[in-house]
Amino acid sequence: MPTTADNQNTMDFLLDVPVKLTVELGNCEMTMKDLLQVGIGSVVQLDKSSSDPIDIFVNQKLVARGEIVVVEDNLGIKITEVSTGSGQEEDEPESSTAESA
Repeated sequence: MPTTADNQNTMDFLLDVPVKLTVELGNCEMTMKDLLQVGIGSVVQLDKSSSDPIDIFVNQKLVARGEIVVVEDNLGIKITEVSTGSGQEEDEPESSTAESA
């Protein structure tokens, strides 16, 4: 049986596989009539409060939650919770105990 180091070397090719990271601010439902009235300057109210964590998905799987931050005029996400992948419900990632800068 291969050692852990051997397994790591044989799995290195996976490190270059592209994945899609998606950040979801919130959702809303509206009628088609309301949707057709949306235009430049319209405001669409979402189902989350501005203080709620933002959902972070990798390939459509919830992996973490975080807060919106601004980094040199760009938006970013500060990770506050990470999913353990241990079969938890999709909407319950565990709080991270590590503090990142």
